[in-house]
Amino acid sequence: MKGTVLNTLLCLVGFSKPGDCIDRSTWKNRKYTHLETTFDNNFRSKNVNDIRYFAEGLRDDKDFEDNLDRVLLPRPVGSQGHRIVREYITSRLTNLGWDVLEHKFVDKTPHGDKDFTNIIATLNPEAPRRMVVACHYDSLIKPKGFLGAIDSAVPCAQMLNLAKTMKDDLKLQRRRDPDLSIQFLFFDGEEAFVSWTDDDSIYGSRMLASKWANEFYKWEGVEGRTLDRIDIFILLDLIGTSDTKFFKLETSTGDWYDRMVDIEGSLRRINALKTSPNFFNPRYIAAGISDDHLPFKSRDVPIMHLITAPFPKVWHKITDDRSAIDFNRTSDLNKILRVFTAEYLHMSP
Repeated sequence: MKGTVLNTLLCLVGFSKPGDCIDRSTWKNRKYTHLETTFDNNFRSKNVNDIRYFAEGLRDDKDFEDNLDRVLLPRPVGSQGHRIVREYITSRLTNLGWDVLEHKFVDKTPHGDKDFTNIIATLNPEAPRRMVVACHYDSLIKPKGFLGAIDSAVPCAQMLNLAKTMKDDLKLQRRRDPDLSIQFLFFDGEEAFVSWTDDDSIYGSRMLASKWANEFYKWEGVEGRTLDRIDIFILLDLIGTSDTKFFKLETSTGDWYDRMVDIEGSLRRINALKTSPNFFNPRYIAAGISDDHLPFKSRDVPIMHLITAPFPKVWHKITDDRSAIDFNRTSDLNKILRVFTAEYLHMSP
């Protein structure tokens, strides 16, 4: 915590920028010291047995495939498949003990007014802070019969699989740390109805970010807004092909992205990952990709955008189906995501 002490002294003598002089001990600002706290309390993923437990001990590829098959339907907004998938995600997480809310709204589209539903699932709704993992669950209208395996049935299945495989450990984390909870967001209306524009895309994330930006929240005598409760916002998209790989696309969570890089390195050193090449490239690139993170990023929420770049060849093609998925590689990525989640939430086996 030496950096925190130094910042405090610089603030007292007037040498720090105003933005550096916020009270970082409050619920609203503990996100800024969470990395230091993680390292200072020895939660960093160094113990081989801990890494193996979360990566390999909790592995359940059958559950992942079962979830995938329940989501892998044509599911454009307003369709029967869309309703079936929404009801499945909601019931699945409710049965796993999560608090699930449906954020319903109507918005104008090139095809007229449409009903949308975001799914908000929180393990501990009483906790003031959230580690958010997000994806979208709708699919393209065209081509007809489009399944959207990587876009984004696989991310949906990954999140549901994480909730199932880490169920018991997450229950323990909820009791041990009432300050921080994991939260899943399944956005509706990510896909454009006609062509991607600022108005015809990311309907769900635009509406939810606006709603939370205007909602007040108070805890421990400190006021903020619902958006302030988000420690980190991890968006999953275009995941599942054999060439799935990521770059550091955001600077606000650069240190945490580096943890993904290090965790993957640790897992490879103990031969816990079976596929190659590496998922996480440490290089930063300013890709400027439009996605569900943008309404949150524009409101200063810390973003980690995990999207395959360049986009896979099956993107927005009818061939984006089950055959496009490399299940061994996706299983390896799930291992990394479990270890990262355990580290961020300070979980012990």
